[in-house]
Amino acid sequence: MPIPPLAGGTAGPTHLRPLLDTVLTALHDGAAHRNGPLPAGGPDTVTPHTHHTTGPLIPDHGTGPHHALRTLVTALTEGAADPAHPHCAAHLHTPPLAVAAAADLAASALNPSMDSWDQAPAASALETTLTSTLAAEIYPHTPHPDALITTGGTEANQLALLLARERHGPVQTICAANAHHSITRAAWLLGLPAPVVIPAPTGVMDLPALHDALTRHQGPLLVTATAGTTDTGQIDPLDAIADLTTTHGAELHIDAAYGGPLLLSPTHRHLVQSLHRAHSVTLDLHKLGWQPAPAGILAVPHHHDLDALHHQAPYLNADDDTDAGLPDLLGRSLRTTRRPDALKIAVTLQALGRDGLADLIDRTLAAAHHLADIITATPHLDLYARPTISTVLFRPTDTDDTTVATIRRTLLTQGHAVLGRAHADNRLWLKATLLNPHTTPDDLHRLTDLVTHAVTGLTEGSTPR
Repeated sequence: MPIPPLAGGTAGPTHLRPLLDTVLTALHDGAAHRNGPLPAGGPDTVTPHTHHTTGPLIPDHGTGPHHALRTLVTALTEGAADPAHPHCAAHLHTPPLAVAAAADLAASALNPSMDSWDQAPAASALETTLTSTLAAEIYPHTPHPDALITTGGTEANQLALLLARERHGPVQTICAANAHHSITRAAWLLGLPAPVVIPAPTGVMDLPALHDALTRHQGPLLVTATAGTTDTGQIDPLDAIADLTTTHGAELHIDAAYGGPLLLSPTHRHLVQSLHRAHSVTLDLHKLGWQPAPAGILAVPHHHDLDALHHQAPYLNADDDTDAGLPDLLGRSLRTTRRPDALKIAVTLQALGRDGLADLIDRTLAAAHHLADIITATPHLDLYARPTISTVLFRPTDTDDTTVATIRRTLLTQGHAVLGRAHADNRLWLKATLLNPHTTPDDLHRLTDLVTHAVTGLTEGSTPR
């Protein structure tokens, strides 16, 4: 039996090219078979169909690379919730740009491991340039800002709390009810006191409640604010929060996983112009950055702020190697083996430039406002509020929460739309999180039509069209 070829080396591209043709055909065929934002039928249909289509995963005799790729990639694509479809809009689940996915293929083929320089010479240099470049976008007035690449907002938030703990000991975290669940989980994982959770009655952190909490609790305190909440996409009053933390001697972390990339849009950067006042900032470029996951960032105002993460393993960063000038990578993550996610991000930034990225952001936010306009003009649909970023909450008029939840599940089961759900004002809302810059007004009209038809179907005891 011949030894399977490798992806790397000078012969790697020759071996990859025919396999890529098979993969691309399978991606096309699977999407055509699905013919919608997700497969119809729900778990009871999709799971057995997927198992039947893929067949045994460890057969006695291999089926060969083309058959395996064709079978499994087609099955996965046919059964995918495809964020590239304009009606797949439930979550902060972005459709990746083709250029970013192509760069990710190169990263997989080269397979640098970002835990020691001798496994990733150029990749480590590229990552250093990228992280300092992104950090400078957030902290333009500090001389040596820095950033780490993470698996997403959850890891970045955990690192922010870890760094605060290492600076001050067992810090008391203060967050609002709108904060991402990862803040509470990070405190638990790090053995910190449970966060003090203050109200967010309008969807954003309540400033008088923050003042009271900062007054009542004794030092060291870490306030975590949010620039782009998961449920509504709202942004806490960052400048006023920074003022309060400064007055009370507390530190500030801003979870800008969703809203942070607005910095790259001249039209919208005013919404997050106070990020530089935080001691650390979380970004996710697999949201408003259109990267294949993962592509998270934790930025800090000075590279020495990351010193607490230093770790030594003699086989990876021996002292004499470091003294001899080999870069030490272990302090760049809590992980050891990790992918060169910097490559896809760097390729995207260079390919699109500031104006290209700003255009994508502006188009996406404009689509959210257009959807809000459609909802406002549609009888029997209620809009929660004008979107802050690209999240739009709405619900059929005069329906109860059970009906709203049923509408969402009905559209899922029929394979017509993927909408999220969020609680606000003590009611359940349908949530459209728009992240596809190719979404058209016709796509948005069809989405609201699907909801109104679903309401009619439930009222009349039939299924939606």
